[in-house]
Amino acid sequence: MKKRTALGITLFGLAVHSQAVFAAEELNVVCSAEQSWCDLMVAGFEEQTGVEVAMVRKSTGEALAQVRAESKNPKIDVWWGGTGDPHLIAASEGLTQASGVDTTDLLGWSVNLSNISDGKTVGIYAGALGLAYNSELLSEKNMKAPACWKDLVDVQYAGEIQVANPNSSGTAYTELATFVQLFGEDEAFSLLADIGKNVNQYTKSGSAPSKAAGRGETAISIGFMHDMVKLASSGFPLVIVAPCEGTGYEVGAVSIIDKAKNLESAKKWVQYSLDPATQSRSVEVGAYQVPSNSKSTVAPESPDLATIKLIDYDFATYGSTDTRERLLSRWDADVKNAPKN
Repeated sequence: MKKRTALGITLFGLAVHSQAVFAAEELNVVCSAEQSWCDLMVAGFEEQTGVEVAMVRKSTGEALAQVRAESKNPKIDVWWGGTGDPHLIAASEGLTQASGVDTTDLLGWSVNLSNISDGKTVGIYAGALGLAYNSELLSEKNMKAPACWKDLVDVQYAGEIQVANPNSSGTAYTELATFVQLFGEDEAFSLLADIGKNVNQYTKSGSAPSKAAGRGETAISIGFMHDMVKLASSGFPLVIVAPCEGTGYEVGAVSIIDKAKNLESAKKWVQYSLDPATQSRSVEVGAYQVPSNSKSTVAPESPDLATIKLIDYDFATYGSTDTRERLLSRWDADVKNAPKN
Protein backbone atom coordinates (compact mmCIF):
# COMPACT_ATOMS: atom_id res chain seq x y z
CA MET A 1 0.00 0.00 0.00
CA LYS A 2 2.86 2.33 0.86
CA LYS A 3 4.59 1.44 -2.42
CA ARG A 4 1.43 2.22 -4.38
CA THR A 5 1.04 5.53 -2.54
CA ALA A 6 4.63 6.46 -3.22
CA LEU A 7 4.24 5.52 -6.87
CA GLY A 8 1.04 7.53 -7.07
CA ILE A 9 2.72 10.58 -5.60
CA THR A 10 5.61 10.19 -8.03
CA LEU A 11 3.30 9.90 -11.05
CA PHE A 12 1.24 12.83 -9.82
CA GLY A 13 4.39 14.89 -9.45
CA LEU A 14 5.49 14.01 -12.98
CA ALA A 15 2.05 14.91 -14.32
CA VAL A 16 2.13 18.29 -12.58
CA HIS A 17 5.64 18.90 -13.90
CA SER A 18 4.56 17.98 -17.43
CA GLN A 19 1.58 20.30 -17.22
CA ALA A 20 3.84 23.11 -15.99
CA VAL A 21 6.22 22.56 -18.91
CA PHE A 22 3.30 22.48 -21.33
CA ALA A 23 1.83 25.63 -19.81
CA ALA A 24 5.16 27.41 -20.25
CA GLU A 25 4.91 26.87 -24.03
CA GLU A 26 2.80 29.93 -24.74
CA LEU A 27 3.34 33.38 -26.16
CA ASN A 28 1.61 36.76 -26.04
CA VAL A 29 2.05 38.88 -29.18
CA VAL A 30 1.03 42.39 -30.14
CA CYS A 31 0.94 42.63 -33.93
CA SER A 32 1.10 45.90 -35.89
CA ALA A 33 0.73 44.50 -39.40
CA GLU A 34 -2.55 43.85 -41.20
CA GLN A 35 -4.90 41.47 -39.36
CA SER A 36 -4.72 38.77 -42.05
CA TRP A 37 -0.92 38.69 -41.89
CA CYS A 38 -0.99 38.60 -38.08
CA ASP A 39 -3.35 35.62 -38.24
CA LEU A 40 -1.16 33.83 -40.79
CA MET A 41 1.91 34.31 -38.60
CA VAL A 42 0.15 32.93 -35.53
CA ALA A 43 -1.23 29.88 -37.34
CA GLY A 44 2.13 29.03 -38.91
CA PHE A 45 4.07 29.51 -35.69
CA GLU A 46 1.66 27.37 -33.64
CA GLU A 47 1.77 24.61 -36.24
CA GLN A 48 5.58 24.62 -36.42
CA THR A 49 6.41 24.96 -32.72
CA GLY A 50 3.36 23.79 -30.78
CA VAL A 51 3.47 27.03 -28.80
CA GLU A 52 0.02 28.50 -28.11
CA VAL A 53 -0.19 32.16 -29.12
CA ALA A 54 -2.50 34.89 -27.83
CA MET A 55 -2.38 37.80 -30.25
CA VAL A 56 -3.87 41.29 -30.35
CA ARG A 57 -3.63 43.67 -33.32
CA LYS A 58 -2.73 47.33 -32.65
CA SER A 59 -1.25 50.21 -34.65
CA THR A 60 2.36 51.02 -33.78
CA GLY A 61 1.51 54.10 -31.73
CA GLU A 62 -1.01 52.11 -29.70
CA ALA A 63 1.43 49.22 -29.29
CA LEU A 64 4.18 51.55 -28.05
CA ALA A 65 1.74 53.07 -25.56
CA GLN A 66 0.88 49.61 -24.22
CA VAL A 67 4.52 48.57 -23.93
CA ARG A 68 5.25 51.76 -21.98
CA ALA A 69 2.22 51.39 -19.72
CA GLU A 70 3.07 47.78 -18.85
CA SER A 71 6.83 48.25 -18.47
CA LYS A 72 6.92 47.03 -14.86
CA ASN A 73 4.67 44.04 -15.49
CA PRO A 74 4.42 43.34 -19.24
CA LYS A 75 1.41 41.43 -20.53
CA ILE A 76 2.99 40.77 -23.92
CA ASP A 77 6.21 38.99 -24.85
CA VAL A 78 6.91 40.08 -28.38
CA TRP A 79 5.94 42.95 -30.69
CA TRP A 80 5.82 42.02 -34.36
CA GLY A 81 5.34 44.33 -37.32
CA GLY A 82 4.76 48.03 -37.74
CA THR A 83 7.22 50.77 -38.61
CA GLY A 84 10.67 50.59 -37.06
CA ASP A 85 10.73 54.07 -35.49
CA PRO A 86 8.54 53.15 -32.47
CA HIS A 87 10.48 49.90 -32.07
CA LEU A 88 13.69 51.95 -31.86
CA ILE A 89 12.07 54.23 -29.29
CA ALA A 90 11.08 51.23 -27.19
CA ALA A 91 14.66 49.96 -27.41
CA SER A 92 16.14 53.32 -26.37
CA GLU A 93 13.79 53.46 -23.37
CA GLY A 94 14.86 50.00 -22.22
CA LEU A 95 11.44 48.51 -22.94
CA THR A 96 12.78 45.73 -25.16
CA GLN A 97 15.70 43.32 -25.00
CA ALA A 98 18.19 41.80 -27.43
CA SER A 99 17.00 38.62 -29.13
CA GLY A 100 20.46 37.31 -30.02
CA VAL A 101 19.24 36.38 -33.49
CA ASP A 102 21.73 35.66 -36.29
CA THR A 103 21.60 38.49 -38.86
CA THR A 104 23.99 36.93 -41.39
CA ASP A 105 21.41 36.46 -44.16
CA LEU A 106 19.53 39.72 -43.55
CA LEU A 107 19.62 42.70 -45.90
CA GLY A 108 21.51 45.85 -44.93
CA TRP A 109 18.49 47.93 -43.92
CA SER A 110 17.41 45.18 -41.55
CA VAL A 111 20.84 44.84 -39.96
CA ASN A 112 21.02 48.64 -39.65
CA LEU A 113 17.97 48.60 -37.39
CA SER A 114 19.59 45.91 -35.25
CA ASN A 115 22.84 47.85 -35.00
CA ILE A 116 21.10 51.10 -34.01
CA SER A 117 19.16 49.33 -31.25
CA ASP A 118 22.03 47.14 -29.95
CA GLY A 119 20.17 44.08 -31.16
CA LYS A 120 16.88 44.94 -29.44
CA THR A 121 14.94 45.15 -32.69
CA VAL A 122 15.53 43.80 -36.17
CA GLY A 123 13.97 44.50 -39.56
CA ILE A 124 11.51 42.01 -41.02
CA TYR A 125 10.32 43.90 -44.13
CA ALA A 126 10.58 47.23 -45.95
CA GLY A 127 8.12 49.38 -47.87
CA ALA A 128 8.07 52.79 -49.52
CA LEU A 129 5.67 55.65 -48.80
CA GLY A 130 3.57 56.97 -51.65
CA LEU A 131 0.28 58.31 -53.00
CA ALA A 132 -2.67 56.53 -54.52
CA TYR A 133 -5.65 57.95 -56.35
CA ASN A 134 -8.96 56.51 -57.47
CA SER A 135 -8.80 56.87 -61.25
CA GLU A 136 -12.58 56.64 -61.67
CA LEU A 137 -13.23 59.40 -59.12
CA LEU A 138 -10.59 61.70 -60.60
CA SER A 139 -12.06 61.22 -64.05
CA GLU A 140 -15.61 61.73 -62.79
CA LYS A 141 -14.65 64.96 -60.98
CA ASN A 142 -12.32 66.12 -63.76
CA MET A 143 -9.33 66.41 -61.42
CA LYS A 144 -5.71 66.22 -62.49
CA ALA A 145 -3.69 63.30 -61.14
CA PRO A 146 -1.09 64.25 -58.50
CA ALA A 147 2.56 63.46 -59.23
CA CYS A 148 4.34 65.17 -56.33
CA TRP A 149 3.84 65.85 -52.61
CA LYS A 150 3.42 69.56 -53.29
CA ASP A 151 0.60 68.88 -55.76
CA LEU A 152 -1.60 67.94 -52.80
CA VAL A 153 -2.04 71.58 -51.74
CA ASP A 154 -4.07 72.30 -54.90
CA VAL A 155 -7.58 73.55 -54.09
CA GLN A 156 -9.05 71.06 -56.57
CA TYR A 157 -8.39 68.39 -53.92
CA ALA A 158 -10.40 70.10 -51.17
CA GLY A 159 -11.99 67.37 -49.07
CA GLU A 160 -10.53 64.68 -51.32
CA ILE A 161 -7.41 63.53 -49.38
CA GLN A 162 -7.21 61.04 -46.57
CA VAL A 163 -4.19 60.21 -44.39
CA ALA A 164 -3.63 58.72 -40.93
CA ASN A 165 -2.85 60.47 -37.67
CA PRO A 166 0.88 60.10 -36.78
CA ASN A 167 0.06 59.83 -33.07
CA SER A 168 -1.46 56.39 -33.63
CA SER A 169 -0.11 55.39 -37.04
CA GLY A 170 3.47 54.48 -37.85
CA THR A 171 2.66 55.04 -41.52
CA ALA A 172 1.71 58.65 -40.87
CA TYR A 173 4.72 59.23 -38.60
CA THR A 174 6.91 58.01 -41.48
CA GLU A 175 5.17 60.60 -43.68
CA LEU A 176 5.82 63.32 -41.10
CA ALA A 177 9.49 62.38 -40.72
CA THR A 178 9.85 62.09 -44.50
CA PHE A 179 8.55 65.63 -45.06
CA VAL A 180 10.92 67.04 -42.45
CA GLN A 181 13.89 65.29 -44.08
CA LEU A 182 12.84 66.31 -47.59
CA PHE A 183 11.91 69.94 -47.06
CA GLY A 184 13.35 71.03 -43.71
CA GLU A 185 11.20 71.26 -40.58
CA ASP A 186 9.53 74.66 -41.01
CA GLU A 187 8.67 74.16 -44.67
CA ALA A 188 7.51 70.62 -43.93
CA PHE A 189 4.98 71.72 -41.33
CA SER A 190 3.79 74.57 -43.54
CA LEU A 191 3.28 72.10 -46.38
CA LEU A 192 1.52 69.57 -44.15
CA ALA A 193 -0.80 72.30 -42.86
CA ASP A 194 -1.63 73.36 -46.43
CA ILE A 195 -2.30 69.76 -47.44
CA GLY A 196 -4.38 69.43 -44.28
CA LYS A 197 -6.85 71.97 -45.69
CA ASN A 198 -7.73 69.30 -48.25
CA VAL A 199 -7.83 66.36 -45.81
CA ASN A 200 -11.28 64.97 -45.05
CA GLN A 201 -10.16 62.63 -42.24
CA TYR A 202 -7.11 61.67 -40.18
CA THR A 203 -7.60 57.95 -39.58
CA LYS A 204 -6.20 55.83 -36.75
CA SER A 205 -4.79 53.14 -39.05
CA GLY A 206 -2.20 53.79 -41.74
CA SER A 207 -3.79 51.42 -44.27
CA ALA A 208 -7.33 52.83 -43.85
CA PRO A 209 -6.93 55.81 -46.25
CA SER A 210 -6.00 53.63 -49.24
CA LYS A 211 -8.88 51.26 -48.47
CA ALA A 212 -11.18 54.27 -48.48
CA ALA A 213 -9.70 55.47 -51.79
CA GLY A 214 -10.18 52.04 -53.29
CA ARG A 215 -13.86 52.06 -52.28
CA GLY A 216 -14.33 55.55 -53.72
CA GLU A 217 -14.88 57.21 -50.33
CA THR A 218 -11.97 59.57 -50.95
CA ALA A 219 -10.08 60.42 -54.11
CA ILE A 220 -6.48 60.38 -52.82
CA SER A 221 -4.65 58.56 -50.06
CA ILE A 222 -1.20 58.74 -48.50
CA GLY A 223 0.27 55.47 -47.27
CA PHE A 224 2.63 52.64 -48.00
CA MET A 225 2.77 51.43 -51.58
CA HIS A 226 2.53 47.74 -50.68
CA ASP A 227 -0.91 48.32 -49.12
CA MET A 228 -1.96 50.10 -52.31
CA VAL A 229 -0.64 47.24 -54.46
CA LYS A 230 -2.76 44.77 -52.50
CA LEU A 231 -5.89 46.80 -53.23
CA ALA A 232 -5.05 47.41 -56.88
CA SER A 233 -4.32 43.68 -57.35
CA SER A 234 -7.77 42.95 -55.94
CA GLY A 235 -9.41 45.04 -58.68
CA PHE A 236 -9.83 48.43 -57.02
CA PRO A 237 -9.24 51.38 -59.42
CA LEU A 238 -6.13 52.68 -57.65
CA VAL A 239 -3.15 54.22 -59.39
CA ILE A 240 0.03 54.29 -57.29
CA VAL A 241 2.41 57.24 -57.41
CA ALA A 242 6.01 57.59 -56.18
CA PRO A 243 6.16 61.37 -55.47
CA CYS A 244 8.54 63.30 -57.71
CA GLU A 245 10.46 64.95 -54.83
CA GLY A 246 11.43 61.57 -53.37
CA THR A 247 9.96 59.60 -50.51
CA GLY A 248 10.72 57.84 -47.26
CA TYR A 249 10.35 54.21 -46.39
CA GLU A 250 9.66 51.99 -43.43
CA VAL A 251 11.54 49.05 -42.04
CA GLY A 252 9.01 46.90 -40.22
CA ALA A 253 10.45 45.33 -37.09
CA VAL A 254 10.17 42.66 -34.43
CA SER A 255 11.15 43.17 -30.78
CA ILE A 256 11.15 41.08 -27.60
CA ILE A 257 9.69 42.92 -24.62
CA ASP A 258 11.90 43.48 -21.59
CA LYS A 259 10.92 41.16 -18.70
CA ALA A 260 9.00 38.94 -21.16
CA LYS A 261 7.43 36.09 -19.21
CA ASN A 262 7.82 33.64 -22.10
CA LEU A 263 11.31 34.55 -23.25
CA GLU A 264 12.26 31.29 -24.96
CA SER A 265 9.01 31.24 -26.94
CA ALA A 266 9.60 34.90 -27.86
CA LYS A 267 13.05 34.03 -29.21
CA LYS A 268 11.50 31.23 -31.27
CA TRP A 269 9.03 33.76 -32.69
CA VAL A 270 11.84 36.11 -33.79
CA GLN A 271 13.68 33.25 -35.47
CA TYR A 272 10.47 32.11 -37.14
CA SER A 273 9.67 35.62 -38.42
CA LEU A 274 13.11 35.96 -40.03
CA ASP A 275 13.06 32.55 -41.69
CA PRO A 276 12.88 32.82 -45.50
CA ALA A 277 10.13 30.20 -45.72
CA THR A 278 8.01 32.24 -43.31
CA GLN A 279 8.67 35.56 -45.02
CA SER A 280 7.90 34.10 -48.45
CA ARG A 281 4.37 33.20 -47.27
CA SER A 282 3.32 36.86 -46.91
CA VAL A 283 2.00 36.90 -50.47
CA GLU A 284 -0.69 34.42 -49.34
CA VAL A 285 -2.46 37.30 -47.59
CA GLY A 286 -1.50 39.99 -50.09
CA ALA A 287 1.32 41.47 -48.00
CA TYR A 288 3.68 42.88 -50.64
CA GLN A 289 6.43 44.34 -48.46
CA VAL A 290 10.01 43.48 -49.39
CA PRO A 291 11.21 40.74 -46.98
CA SER A 292 14.40 41.21 -44.98
CA ASN A 293 15.99 37.80 -45.48
CA SER A 294 18.09 37.73 -48.65
CA LYS A 295 16.96 34.14 -49.25
CA SER A 296 13.25 34.99 -49.14
CA THR A 297 11.13 35.10 -52.28
CA VAL A 298 10.03 38.61 -53.29
CA ALA A 299 6.55 38.73 -54.82
CA PRO A 300 6.57 40.14 -58.38
CA GLU A 301 3.84 42.59 -57.33
CA SER A 302 6.04 44.11 -54.59
CA PRO A 303 7.22 47.67 -55.31
CA ASP A 304 10.79 47.66 -56.62
CA LEU A 305 12.62 49.84 -54.10
CA ALA A 306 15.57 50.18 -56.48
CA THR A 307 13.40 52.10 -58.96
CA ILE A 308 11.91 54.52 -56.40
CA LYS A 309 13.60 57.79 -55.43
CA LEU A 310 14.14 57.01 -51.74
CA ILE A 311 15.59 59.46 -49.25
CA ASP A 312 18.41 58.41 -46.93
CA TYR A 313 15.96 57.96 -44.07
CA ASP A 314 17.59 58.74 -40.71
CA PHE A 315 16.18 55.99 -38.48
CA ALA A 316 18.43 56.85 -35.54
CA THR A 317 17.21 60.46 -35.34
CA TYR A 318 13.53 59.93 -36.14
CA GLY A 319 13.41 56.78 -34.04
CA SER A 320 14.39 58.71 -30.89
CA THR A 321 11.90 59.56 -28.16
CA ASP A 322 12.72 63.27 -28.04
CA THR A 323 12.44 63.79 -31.79
CA ARG A 324 9.19 61.84 -32.07
CA GLU A 325 7.49 63.62 -29.16
CA ARG A 326 8.59 67.05 -30.39
CA LEU A 327 7.38 66.44 -33.95
CA LEU A 328 4.06 64.95 -32.82
CA SER A 329 3.45 67.89 -30.51
CA ARG A 330 4.12 70.33 -33.33
CA TRP A 331 1.92 68.31 -35.70
CA ASP A 332 -0.97 68.56 -33.24
CA ALA A 333 -0.52 72.32 -32.99
CA ASP A 334 0.41 73.26 -36.57
CA VAL A 335 -1.43 70.66 -38.65
CA LYS A 336 -4.26 68.87 -36.87
CA ASN A 337 -5.58 72.04 -35.24
CA ALA A 338 -4.73 74.39 -38.09
CA PRO A 339 -7.68 76.34 -39.61
CA LYS A 340 -9.08 74.85 -42.82
CA ASN A 341 -9.17 78.20 -44.59
